Amino acid sequence: MPAISATLLNRINPIMDTLKPAAIRAFDAQISDIPDIIKLTIGEPDFDAPAKIKAAAVASIKNNDSHYGKTQGSLALRTAISDFLHRKYDLEYAPTSEVIVTVGAMEALETSLRTILKPGDKVIVPTPGYPMYLSILASLGAVPVCVNTAANGFKLSSAQLATTLTEHQAKAIIFNFPSNPTGVTYTAEELAELATVMQQHDIFVVADEIYSEFTYGKPHVSLAKYLPKQTILVSGASKAYAMTGYRIGFVAAPAALIKEITKFHQYTVTTHINSSMAAATVAFNECDPEIAVMRAEYAKRRDYMVAQLTALGFGVASPDGAFYLFIKMPTRFGTDDTAFALRLAHEAKVALIPGNSFGPGGEGYLRLSYAASQAQLATTIERLAAFLATN
Repeated sequence: MPAISATLLNRINPIMDTLKPAAIRAFDAQISDIPDIIKLTIGEPDFDAPAKIKAAAVASIKNNDSHYGKTQGSLALRTAISDFLHRKYDLEYAPTSEVIVTVGAMEALETSLRTILKPGDKVIVPTPGYPMYLSILASLGAVPVCVNTAANGFKLSSAQLATTLTEHQAKAIIFNFPSNPTGVTYTAEELAELATVMQQHDIFVVADEIYSEFTYGKPHVSLAKYLPKQTILVSGASKAYAMTGYRIGFVAAPAALIKEITKFHQYTVTTHINSSMAAATVAFNECDPEIAVMRAEYAKRRDYMVAQLTALGFGVASPDGAFYLFIKMPTRFGTDDTAFALRLAHEAKVALIPGNSFGPGGEGYLRLSYAASQAQLATTIERLAAFLATN
């Protein structure tokens, strides 16, 4: 096999030296070969995509829908997304000019941030948070301003935000809810208070609402409801419709901003996959009942795991959305969550993600994904109980 010369390798973009492999997947890979391990590490639905979604993808292929599509995504899908946002969250986005289809929510985030940021720009990132936010910012030469929300129940308060905006000339904030990793979400009243603060500043708000369909109790309210002129709304089909492999994301934003985001999107991917877009069109138009079934099942798993973990002595952050629990280590094990996670993997055969992977405020915690079967979750509790009984 050919080997690149050391001198040539040294000429790659120096920003690569600052980038590290994704923390979640790096830990998952580290423990994946342990025999008989139960992995509650990756945030992926354990359901199959609904049959009508799969049928739409197959029909697209059989109908030879194999040519280049529109850069912004098919109008049918953009219309379905627009209708979904109106039906679910009372938002108004024109499908012809205010919605673009992306290759997953990750491309939506990267393309949006690349559009609005230049090297040196400051971006507020509430933590603990999804670690890929910091990776994207590093790749762009932007400066993250991490705001530790642990003391406030893992929620960014309006007072905390106001203080941070006063102290830092930030260009943007990345705001994710329901939250990965904590499962915490925000009430309409809390969002209104935050929006009031944001309106006082000339700041972009990148709202990552990919888990919006999985809230337990009150329905999700989008930040764009209160802040439409500043919000870049990011979401997709991966979580809600169990379509992670179809790679359907989207951005909804004011038309002038979508026009600019489309440029980087086109340079990066040209267009999307027609069969995936055909499948997602059916998902957004027809699969509300399937979402309801999955949501009800996740709620049962959440309630079961919260009760069982609390009985074992773990603290659990209020899990009002997504499909994660952010659990605090029992005090007798200290605060080294990486060491504790490795012990659990090797000794209890249970894999959870160390909380420090998610930034300041995550130390001493572990993230558990309950997007797994009830049998796996029950076995997890049995194994954790046995480990704690002997340690």
